Amino acid sequence: MNYRALLLVITVSLFSCSPNDLVITKNGASSYEIVHLGTATEGEYKAATTLQEYISKISGAELPLMDESSQTTDTPKIYVGNINEDDLEPQEISLKTENKNIYISGGSDEAISNAVFVFLEDYLGCKWYAPNAESIPSSTTITLPTIDYSYTPDILTRTVHSRLFYENEVFAKQHKVTTEAFPHYAPEAKVHTFHRFMPEEVFYESHPEYYALRGDKRLPTQLCLTNPTVLEIVTDSVSALFKRNPEASVVSVSQDDNQQYCQCESCNAIDTAEGSPAGTMIHFVNKVAAAFPEKTISTLAYQHTRKPPKTAPSENVLITLCSIECDRSASIAEKCTDFSEDLSGWSTLTDNIRIWDYTTQFTNFLAPFPNIHTLRPNIQLFRNNNAKWVFEQHSHHPSELFELRSYLTAKLLWNPDQDLDALVTEFTNGYYEEAGPFIKQYVDLIHSKIKEDEDFFLFLYGDPSEAFSSYLSPELLQEYTQLFNDAEKAIVDKPELINRVKLARMGIDFAVLEASRKNLTPDYRLTSTNENGTQITNPKVALLLDNFTNTAKENNITLMNEMGFKVSEYGANYISALEIAKRNNKAKGKNVVSLTAPKKYAEENPMVLTDGALGGSSFYANWLGYEGNDLEVVVDLGETQTINTISMAFLQVTNHVVFFPSSVQYFGSSDNKRFTALGTITNPKPLSKTSKMNDIHYYDLKMQPQKYRYIKVTAKNTATPYWHHAAGLPSWIFSDEIIID
Repeated sequence: MNYRALLLVITVSLFSCSPNDLVITKNGASSYEIVHLGTATEGEYKAATTLQEYISKISGAELPLMDESSQTTDTPKIYVGNINEDDLEPQEISLKTENKNIYISGGSDEAISNAVFVFLEDYLGCKWYAPNAESIPSSTTITLPTIDYSYTPDILTRTVHSRLFYENEVFAKQHKVTTEAFPHYAPEAKVHTFHRFMPEEVFYESHPEYYALRGDKRLPTQLCLTNPTVLEIVTDSVSALFKRNPEASVVSVSQDDNQQYCQCESCNAIDTAEGSPAGTMIHFVNKVAAAFPEKTISTLAYQHTRKPPKTAPSENVLITLCSIECDRSASIAEKCTDFSEDLSGWSTLTDNIRIWDYTTQFTNFLAPFPNIHTLRPNIQLFRNNNAKWVFEQHSHHPSELFELRSYLTAKLLWNPDQDLDALVTEFTNGYYEEAGPFIKQYVDLIHSKIKEDEDFFLFLYGDPSEAFSSYLSPELLQEYTQLFNDAEKAIVDKPELINRVKLARMGIDFAVLEASRKNLTPDYRLTSTNENGTQITNPKVALLLDNFTNTAKENNITLMNEMGFKVSEYGANYISALEIAKRNNKAKGKNVVSLTAPKKYAEENPMVLTDGALGGSSFYANWLGYEGNDLEVVVDLGETQTINTISMAFLQVTNHVVFFPSSVQYFGSSDNKRFTALGTITNPKPLSKTSKMNDIHYYDLKMQPQKYRYIKVTAKNTATPYWHHAAGLPSWIFSDEIIID
């Protein structure tokens, strides 16, 4: 059955009559009128006009809109608002038919709006897939069965961190989610606020005792929560925030984004007695909250404070519990049991829980991230543990299958018990039309493959390169690519749908580009050899990169990751990698010995520096890492050769404590014993608070031609500065391919 035929079947089933049905419109006309309260608020009135608008879109009938005082006595009515003054909870909605009348009610303006959109979607067949994509049935006759429906959502504040909702208020209302990430919060105090209340630039030099004791030194990573002056300053700051923002009811008093909490004697005594570093936090926040009994003080249960203490939060303290560490290849209940236990523990201490969950890969927004199957069980877990406020941190900016993910998450927050597979099918068929079945096959296939790999850890800060032996194997990449090719063929004469499919395939195109960067197979590589035996750019990769960057540009997709790495920068870096891959490299395939110890990444194998594969913007992608020590490696060229240039790439990801080396020095030797200094390259971009967060830099040395067999490289580690959130912790150097010519 094709898509148009399917729509016809749905329309016929929705608008066919049975003897007890109400006939709302017939042949484009109606005897009904829409009635709202005479004292209707702006929100109630808007809900009534929305209903009027969509009934007209569906049937062509223009139902009159009037208040109670002007309604016609003998005319059937659609009442919008709590006309009967039913005793409804603030979020409760009610839909009823009685004596030919229809009652659409809610316990608040928000609930009345929600009730109208439930009525339009569930009973009149309207669908809203994206701000620019809705499906409205077309029928001059609208009939309704008997309705007696009420519903109160378990999750009362529902937020999907997606610009589709933040930038489109109507779309957010259609899906019953918030239009901002932190509703009711003071705008200057949403999360990670310690450094805002007490900036180290202001207090640290004169009062180091206000800050965390780490070892034998005070560092401005966190606050000392047992210092009475700190409590006084923070309380005064909160008071000032509420005065500046009288409409705000919430201020966050929460740790900064690191685990370098205070270990002074006083703080440590409380944390030990409470069984968690959350002990000092709750003691401190409860004291702040006591000064504002009519307001809410939010704090984090995050990383070191995630485990609940013994002391309960005050009634006006909102606990924001964060699941950042969890493996996303399966549900939290299955693969993140520590978090589940902590959630259960907090739920016994307080009814005031906000969940901060994560649904995308922050290091690679556009990479395939097969976690859709976890959305439903995770939201059910939150609901079952009394979380009334759920914030699903998607990428905000466009990411893989952005529209689908935004749609599914909003739907499940409203009702966590909906059938996930049915929702995916509903969206793919509606949004992609004839291409939908192929997109659905892709979604099903990639999720089935990660489920088969039970040992795979799907991390929020991972990289596609981790999955090239799993759900992104070369064979599967070919299958996925073919599905998207088939999807495009199915809608070849529909430019708008082709663009939607191109957006959907960006994840797989990105994965193929990254596989090619690693020279994964003869099909996936940066270069090919022409008939003259010359290395040229792989034309398939060049075309794919062009399509990828153009699709991004045409759809205002600007970011690759949360560190601010731009799609334009990715494209420029990739073009540079294509040129580098064609360069003559006397070091390629040659043996490398590391004189200092690498750690964790690239299997700690120094041969990654001469394997011909080039690293990307993530430290998982072909980079050799050194933590807290300098890099020192020696390349054996196998024989004495003339050297003109030496180059080596280094990565910077400042929020993950990855810094450019302060300097790189190159040496040459003929016997691997006596080395001659060839030159030193100093970092031209010294680390500062304003340093680019995600960057790649080549330390290039041009020299007079000299002959050597061995080339040694030393890169000096840049120590973590006192002002960095990881102060006191070792920093990383990440290095890539050595190019010698």
